[in-house]
Amino acid sequence: MTAAQGAGAGMGGALAYLAELEAHNDRAWFADTKRERARALASFDALVAEVQGLAGAFDPAVLGHDPKKLTFKLTRDTRFSNDKSPYNPSLRAHVGPAGKLPVPVGYYLMVKPGGRSFLGGGLFAAMFKDATERVRRAIAENGGEWEQAVAGLAPLKVEGEALKRVPQGFDAAHPQAAWLKFKSWYVELPVSDEDVAAPGFAAQAAREFERMKPLNDFLNRALEGFQMPAR
Repeated sequence: MTAAQGAGAGMGGALAYLAELEAHNDRAWFADTKRERARALASFDALVAEVQGLAGAFDPAVLGHDPKKLTFKLTRDTRFSNDKSPYNPSLRAHVGPAGKLPVPVGYYLMVKPGGRSFLGGGLFAAMFKDATERVRRAIAENGGEWEQAVAGLAPLKVEGEALKRVPQGFDAAHPQAAWLKFKSWYVELPVSDEDVAAPGFAAQAAREFERMKPLNDFLNRALEGFQMPAR
């Protein structure tokens, strides 16, 4: 069995664990299922490592990071949320040039049972105003290149939080005016539970991420010089 097959086979068990976690989202159950959780996390780590290796063949910038440090915790921050359930019943990772930091942009993988898994690329972080401004300027100055990157994603569509009007400082009659309203620019490809659990899922994910690379390349050129806000 190859590493990819091992990761794929294990993801069926990981999906089952996540479904149980969603149904029993409390600290007592979480503590009682430490062994099952460890298996689920190990399967996901193996999947992320395989995806990272495959993606590195067409995007070497994502290599060099410990795959385990590309993943996000199951524990939720409930301080500012109406939902006080302590855990997020999903497995998530960002495979990017700066690891799991959202900028530079990379490839996002979320595994969630019930057909809610997806593969993503692009800029998800609408809260970084400087990043948004840099991308808007790049789109305004390189509209043809932007449209080419977007067209190559078909049938996927670029999504994102957007303003109702073109922001001040940009031409409302610009050919890419609709894109200039956006505050983030990303794509999400839904993935079925069957695909996630299949032996070839890592390769499938890498193929889809390769399709997203021109979008990421455009965004990362625009984001050169951007610095993450200090915490």
